[in-house]
Amino acid sequence: MIDEELEPEPEDLVDGQDQDQEGGTEDPDQHMANNIVTSGDASAAPSSGTTVKGLKEKKIPNEKRTTTPYMTKYERARVLGTRALQISMNAPVLVDVEGETDPLQIALKELREKKIPLVVRRYLPDGWYEDWTCEELL
Repeated sequence: MIDEELEPEPEDLVDGQDQDQEGGTEDPDQHMANNIVTSGDASAAPSSGTTVKGLKEKKIPNEKRTTTPYMTKYERARVLGTRALQISMNAPVLVDVEGETDPLQIALKELREKKIPLVVRRYLPDGWYEDWTCEELL
């Protein structure tokens, strides 16, 4: 009777694991497809601009950006982590790797040569945001 009670539990556990894996992979894929890395608190934006049209209207044009053209250490960490993850998942490498196999080292080399194809989105306290390419940030 003990064996009969223990058999159904592993099946339930396997089903639960499959559901967790499916749910956990949807969110990063959406951000990677857009090549946008967020900076600042996007949830602090007013809820009135949650539609796609509302978000596009909240973008500050490139010629009117007010934040500094320097990448913060937090943005740098997020950009490098995102790009290293992409490289580890067989994304095309944009620099000569010269035998390097570590995705983080390859991402560092891409950052030094300003070849990372990501956009840093900086949210401002009023809900507006600025987009900076990694090439523009020093």
